[in-house]
Order: sequence, then C-alpha cells, then structure tokens
Amino acid sequence: MSSPYQGGPYQKEEAKPSETVDDLMLNDDETEGDPERNRTASSVRDIASRIPESLSAIGRDISRTIERAMAAKDDYVVAVKISPTAQEKVDQLVAAGIFRSRAEAAGFLIEEGIKTQTALFERVQQKLAEIERLRAELRGMVEERPS
Repeated sequence: MSSPYQGGPYQKEEAKPSETVDDLMLNDDETEGDPERNRTASSVRDIASRIPESLSAIGRDISRTIERAMAAKDDYVVAVKISPTAQEKVDQLVAAGIFRSRAEAAGFLIEEGIKTQTALFERVQQKLAEIERLRAELRGMVEERPS
C-alpha cells in the first residue's frame, strides 16, 4: 500500500536523465530536403566558427591600444593641417624608415622647430607674463572699486 506522504520533503526524488537542447545545433536529418534550413544551418556554423578568431582579434587590438597608451605617457595628440609639400616630407621620413609613423615624424619636426625658434618663444613668454600682469592689475581695479 502506498502512502500519500511518500514524496515528503526528506525523501530524495529520483534523478531524471537530463536532456540538453542546443538550439544552434541541427542534426543532419533535420536539414535534409529543406534548402532554406540548410543555408541557415551553414550560416550559423560559419558564424560560430569565426567567434574564437574574432575574440582573439579583439584581444590583440585591446592589447595594442593599451601598449600605445602606456608608451605615450606624456605625449599629446594634436591634429594639424599641413601643406602638400610638408606632407611629402613627412612621408619621406616614414618611407625611409626613420620614423614608424607620420605622427612620430611630425612630432620630431615640431620639436626641432621649437628648438630653432628659442628666441621667438622667449619673447612670447615675456609677452604672456606681461599680459597676465595687466589682467591681474585690471582685476585689482575691479575689486577696489567703491560700492
């Protein structure tokens, strides 16, 4: 005689064999005779086969970006317009293998230009100091203004 309490909370249930269902997997017998389903199955397999390669490429891109960012540290990126002649000269430096990129070649040329124009930058610095002094004087005049 079976008791109505046989499946109580302390009694283990029999384990049922689990069936795994994979919606992406199509058995050969499921796709036979259905060209649309064959194309879909082929497309799904093709996409699935490319996932590891895509993930690997993404990882490499992230690594390169991090390496560049770490190498740049104190570098700044500036977009500049240059003449066709200047572009040709920058490209020549890269083509000769002196620099790895246009950005490196342009950075070098800017640094060298600054070095050769030391007198100009000293005058600019003096004028900027004078401008700041005048601004401070004007701010002082506004603050002293009677109410």
